[in-house]
Amino acid sequence: MNKPFHSESSDHAAIRNPILPGFNPDPSILRVGGDYYIATSTFEWFPGVQIHHSRDLANWRLLTRPLVRRSQLDMLGNPDSGGIWAPCLSYSDGVFHLIYTDVKSWKGNAYKIAHNYLVTAPSIEGPWSEPVYLNSSGFDPSLFHDDDGRKWFVNMLWDHRKRNNRFAGILLQEFCPRAKRLVGPVTNIFLGTERGLVEGPHLYKRGGWYYLLTAEGGTEYAHACTLARSRELAGPYELHPETHLLTAWGHPEAPLQKTGHGSLVETPEGEWYLAHLCGRPIDGKHCTLGRETAIQKCVWKDDGWLYLEHGGPLASAEAPFPAGHSPAPFPAESWDGSFDRPELDAHFQSLRQPVSEDWLSLTERPGFLRLKGMEPTVSTFRQSLVARRVQAFDVSAETSVEFEPVTFQQMAGLIAYYDTENHCYLRISRDENLGRTLNIIVTDAGHSCEVLGDDVPIPDAGTVDMRLTMNRAELRFEYRLSGAQWQPIGPVLNAAILSDDHNHLGFTGAFVGICCQDITGSRLPADFERFVYREIGG
Repeated sequence: MNKPFHSESSDHAAIRNPILPGFNPDPSILRVGGDYYIATSTFEWFPGVQIHHSRDLANWRLLTRPLVRRSQLDMLGNPDSGGIWAPCLSYSDGVFHLIYTDVKSWKGNAYKIAHNYLVTAPSIEGPWSEPVYLNSSGFDPSLFHDDDGRKWFVNMLWDHRKRNNRFAGILLQEFCPRAKRLVGPVTNIFLGTERGLVEGPHLYKRGGWYYLLTAEGGTEYAHACTLARSRELAGPYELHPETHLLTAWGHPEAPLQKTGHGSLVETPEGEWYLAHLCGRPIDGKHCTLGRETAIQKCVWKDDGWLYLEHGGPLASAEAPFPAGHSPAPFPAESWDGSFDRPELDAHFQSLRQPVSEDWLSLTERPGFLRLKGMEPTVSTFRQSLVARRVQAFDVSAETSVEFEPVTFQQMAGLIAYYDTENHCYLRISRDENLGRTLNIIVTDAGHSCEVLGDDVPIPDAGTVDMRLTMNRAELRFEYRLSGAQWQPIGPVLNAAILSDDHNHLGFTGAFVGICCQDITGSRLPADFERFVYREIGG
């Protein structure tokens, strides 16, 4: 949970950025009454879409994930960093609307297979409806509710043709809520600027103007928020005097990098804030915490354009509270790491599939989380893995596991995970000669290898405690047997492989968690007695 702090440059409390630390990209911010909500992308992690809640724009809690059923989101086989891209959360006619993309293919060829859907709910916590299919012409969809009651759908257009701009503009089409489908003509209302890669559209209306906020420059260091306006919904749209409302490109000194892909919210007092994506590199390049969410205060000037309050397009690390507001923190979260509850802790997610008794049970052995071994850590189908986001630069994670493999094809343990191509895994397995053993498997850019030349033998039965620590770019594993002291295992590993910026383009962030594999298909279980995550520093 993020907490406000007192700025050295002022005598009043300020909002500390990022407000949603660790893998919370593509924010869609919404206010309903005195409550603020932010929906962020979850990609291949299930349940789909994170929604955080706040009453003051500074203190946030993870409230819900609406896409909880396979009928709403079937991601088996989706590629790394596929799945949920750039959701849009809105509210109209007493109903919450959530627009999202499920990306089935996005790299390795000219095509993007991306399907756009709508779900609705009477309450932010659900129940959320079955999805309504909308289109597949491009990703990053958004729904705009005009003041005349009509609803308009926008998404970027993907052009697969070799000689054309792949990011081919922003499409507008009307949505009919009665027919639950898109109707009428499709219009390309904005082609973007020279920065290129136009995506992430959101529409707003103020003072007789339609304002179109888009993301440009790609989601890496050239990222930006671009603002344009028009008297007519379908355009033509004129560009902001500074073109980009927000960007850190060309300013390596900015505390928040990769800034872009934003959305706007107005407070009850008429103040405006921009929630946006950002990244914090640990070494000038690698963002192991992924793409995070920050917020900036904005002001409307006499020319009818919106600007960052602090001036210029750089992203500040703090923002003032809304006028008339004081900090409104939520009660501190409490979980001792044991598995004696009927449900998983809210911070856990699984890969591509919902949690179900056929592979994860909290009841078969009370007080333990039982994982039934499935496919290897490189699988994009059925993995037996649950994990939580890393949300600080210095963290530790501990677990206690009972697992008695009978073959080298069975493994279980503690994992630091980015995706199928990049992770570090301390595992228990079995060697024909040594019996039960430990080793570390590092998968780097898709290549897996055992770090230790020889497995470490351990007794054939009994609990094994495992611990990992991440200190920015350094990752260490330790283990402990019953009655013994912690001892290190393996060398210091490179935690930078758990980032968007390592050897390939990805969109998620580092997770720590537990997993179990049984390549024989017999689903041998591993029993985990606890999982403790600690943040040592921010």
